[in-house]
Amino acid sequence: MADMSRFLDKAYETKEFDELADAPVDALQGVSKADAEALQKALNIKTVRDLATNKYVLWAQAIVHLTHTNAAKKPAK
Repeated sequence: MADMSRFLDKAYETKEFDELADAPVDALQGVSKADAEALQKALNIKTVRDLATNKYVLWAQAIVHLTHTNAAKKPAK
């Protein structure tokens, strides 16, 4: 398994990817219980999988990706 420990809370560092996908979002390092509760209340996000597949997250990723793609296409001045 790839070393994902820097992205995870200690309790989840040894879990397999399929377990991590279904773990609560506060398994991610830097996401607190309060953050997880806010995500659940606002967007019904309960798990890492929910976060990763959330339509707003996907839309935001697409916008940022297209920004980088368009910037690469602009001619240098």
